[in-house]
Amino acid sequence: MLSKTVSTLLLTSLAPIVWGSTYLVTTTLLPPDLPLTAAALRALPAGLLLLLAVRTLPSGSWWWKALVLGGLNIGVFFPLLFIAAYRLPGGVAATVGAVQPLIVAGLATLILKDRLSVRVVLAGVAGVFGVALLVLQSQARLDTVGVLAALGGALSMSAGVVLTKKWGQAGNPLTMTAWQLVSGGLLLAPAAVLLEGLPSGLTLTNVAGYSYLALIGTAAAYVLWFRGIHRLPVTAPPFLGLLSPVVAALLGWLVLGERLSVVQLLGAVLILGSILAVSVRIGKAALPTPDPCPDAGTRAPAVLR
Repeated sequence: MLSKTVSTLLLTSLAPIVWGSTYLVTTTLLPPDLPLTAAALRALPAGLLLLLAVRTLPSGSWWWKALVLGGLNIGVFFPLLFIAAYRLPGGVAATVGAVQPLIVAGLATLILKDRLSVRVVLAGVAGVFGVALLVLQSQARLDTVGVLAALGGALSMSAGVVLTKKWGQAGNPLTMTAWQLVSGGLLLAPAAVLLEGLPSGLTLTNVAGYSYLALIGTAAAYVLWFRGIHRLPVTAPPFLGLLSPVVAALLGWLVLGERLSVVQLLGAVLILGSILAVSVRIGKAALPTPDPCPDAGTRAPAVLR
């Protein structure tokens, strides 16, 4: 029987696995050059659907906390993600985004006072190097705006992850996800209308792409993601996020007929190794520690820091 920690790791990993399809969907199913529209249509409908299900509004300080978290995790991250996807090859965007585990580890040290372990740093460096080997090609073009967008997205989501951990949750994962998606979507919608106008001439393919990103890639995936942030050490979800480029490369091979070289396979092995290095440690830390003094009471499980 799987422990609660291992099952949480597995369920949380489903979110980045789904997100691995975002680049493929964006570049093949969505209309080009509408990053704000794509971000708003991904966030707001999904958030309203979840809010209708939970029927709970924030109270007290959670009004502004939900706005801040929704801005960082959704309102800022989503458009930067789509800008990077539109302006950069997937490999460049993924490599820049792979620094997120290291950023989260650094912010957790400053904000949460967590100890920065050598294991996490080495695993983070290995993850970045692995992503570069997997998806970065020698002929990849570097677009300054795209690179800055990818880096800004990594910074925004990293801050959102750490603050989500610091503030905890006022309700269940469905409620927290609904609040953040609605607040982030409400920030995005006016900007999308003012800067890009109302979408017109959408094809069935476009509608299918937006629907998939909203329902599967956002509503379902973010419920699992925020649940994982709440239940796992703060550095764990960002490392699981490295599964996204692995899935993206696999989809490129399966759907687009792209070839995977030995170097790319080595990169995938490095990525999976970095994830396992952190995940196995978390799983072991969550196991009950035998108490040498039975009369001393029940010992709390160790927590990775």
